[in-house]
Amino acid sequence: MPIPPSRSELIGHLVRTRIAGPVATPRENNLEHYRRLAQGDRHHWLGVELGDRWRDEQDVLAVMAERCGVSDDLEHRAGQDTIDPELTVAALERAAVLLREAAAGRRRVLLATGHPGGLLGLHATTAVALRAAGCELVAVPPGVVADEGQVHQVADVAVYERGATLWHTHSPNPMAAVLDALVATGRPLPDLVVADHGWAGLAAQRGIPAVGYADSNDPALFLAEAEGTLRVAVPLDDHVEPSHYVPMTAYLLAAAGLPRQERTAAPVG
Repeated sequence: MPIPPSRSELIGHLVRTRIAGPVATPRENNLEHYRRLAQGDRHHWLGVELGDRWRDEQDVLAVMAERCGVSDDLEHRAGQDTIDPELTVAALERAAVLLREAAAGRRRVLLATGHPGGLLGLHATTAVALRAAGCELVAVPPGVVADEGQVHQVADVAVYERGATLWHTHSPNPMAAVLDALVATGRPLPDLVVADHGWAGLAAQRGIPAVGYADSNDPALFLAEAEGTLRVAVPLDDHVEPSHYVPMTAYLLAAAGLPRQERTAAPVG
């Protein structure tokens, strides 16, 4: 890992690489996802049981403006949207507290990603640091299947594989299958989940403390954080060049007081 950047250096890096600031996800896509969530489309709930609490898309937009930094202008219907880099860094600092507590207690941690093309390296580097700090990285039981595919681990990170390919998935079913398999085999559940998409949402819904990385078009995790179901939602563009996440990861691990380690696997995608 490189030397961690300062807070101001990281904010500059996030904006330059479009992890935050003006991001690639267009305003139209954000609003469409907010509307579909409000209409009850469970694909956009990411494993979180939202019930009837978020049926007004303007309420969803208000939370996204507060916790992610998208524009709160109801007349802004198309074009560029934003993620506030200050909110990204603040969320990383909150996530670091949970990582520090997990390391201090040598707790069981499960890392997972539905975005292997962008975030596998971030999670894999975090896994190496947590293991070096004495945490137990939860092993996925063999033979776990979901959504006509299988759950495997790459560099201690759970991923969804189908047809010999790692897939981008929002589905909560892979995480549900992993947790059910742990229970069925008499193994303890994780004390902490660090993930994204439905992996994070489902774990949080089942009462497991969870950190979820989330893009501006994935409102469910921010709503779950607002309701106290998810511990931390970290706003970012979740599919930029994988190497761009390296300074951010270094900042996270330094804030958590975890040892700097080299990654054990290069990101895919």
